[in-house]
Amino acid sequence: MKTLLDVHTHTVASGHAFSTLQEMAAAASEKGLKLLGITEHAPGIPGTCSPIYFRNLHVVPRRIYGVELLLGAELNIIDYKGTIDLGEEYFPMLDIRIAGIHSLCYKPGTVEQNTEAMIGAIRNPHVHIISHPGDGTAEVDFEPIVLASKEHHTLLEINNSSLNPVRKKLTARNNNLTILRLCKKYEVPVILGSDAHISFDIARYDHIYELLQETRFPEELILNDKVEAFKKFIGR
Repeated sequence: MKTLLDVHTHTVASGHAFSTLQEMAAAASEKGLKLLGITEHAPGIPGTCSPIYFRNLHVVPRRIYGVELLLGAELNIIDYKGTIDLGEEYFPMLDIRIAGIHSLCYKPGTVEQNTEAMIGAIRNPHVHIISHPGDGTAEVDFEPIVLASKEHHTLLEINNSSLNPVRKKLTARNNNLTILRLCKKYEVPVILGSDAHISFDIARYDHIYELLQETRFPEELILNDKVEAFKKFIGR
C-alpha cells in the first residue's frame, strides 16, 4: 500500500507540537503525499489555539507545495452523551472534523457510559473520524462502536502514536487488534493516523503495519491510499 494521505496531524498552534503548518506541508510533499489533514486540538486541551483560530482558517491556501490541505480540528468528547467542545457555528469553517476522548477533558465512567460517549460522537453528522478509539484512555465495548461506525458512516482511526511504546498505552495494541478484527468481520473501512506533532512523523504508520499483518486486514478497507474515496467518504 502506497500511503497518499495523512489526515490527523498537529502544528505549533496546538500548543504542544513542534512544526509550523508550512513545515508540515513541505514534509508531506517530500514524502509524496497528495492530501494532508491538519487538525488542531479544540479548546478543551490546555495551551491550544482559541476558537478565533478556526474562524480564520479561510486565509490559508488549500494547496501548498503540491499537497492538498484539509484544515480542521480534533474535537474533545466531554461527556457520556458524546458532546464535543466546539460550537456547531464553527463546523462550516472546518474542512475535516475528528473527535476523540482525551484524559484532560473526559472523566472515564463505566464501560457502558464510555461506549455510549463514543457512539454519541459517531452519531454526530458533523464528525468524520473518531481519533484513537483504541488507546485505552477509557474502557469501551468495541463491537457496538464498530457497528455504529458502519451505520453512521464515521471512520475509526488506527492511531500510530498511541501504539508507540514510549506512550505506555498498555492496552492499545490489543484494543487496536480487536478493532481491526471487528472491522474486517463487518467490512468497515478504517483510516490510519500518524497523530504527528512534528513534521518527521507525518505518514508514520510503522507501529500499525504489524497489526495489519497479524489480522490480515484487507487493503481495500484502508483508505490511506485512496484519496478520492476518502474525500467522497467525508463528503468533500
